[in-house]
Amino acid sequence: MRDQLVKAMQRNQIVNMMYMAKSGEVTKRRIKIIKIVGHTFQAYCFTKQAKRTFLIGSILAVTPVIRKERDVV
Repeated sequence: MRDQLVKAMQRNQIVNMMYMAKSGEVTKRRIKIIKIVGHTFQAYCFTKQAKRTFLIGSILAVTPVIRKERDVV
C-alpha cells in the first residue's frame, strides 16, 4: 500500500481511498497526498476540506481519480 501512496504523491494524483477509522467505521475519502512519514501520511481531504493525518495500516483500498466530477456530463 505504501508504494501506491508514494507513486500517487510523486505523480501529484488525487485518489479515492477506503479507510477504516479508529472507531471501526469505514469511510470513503478523496485525498491528495502531501507527505509520507513512517507509518502515517498527511493528505488534503476533499471530503472534509482540511488536512488530515492517516495511518497507512488502516487503508483498505486506494484508486486513482481518472476524471473529476466537473469533466463528466
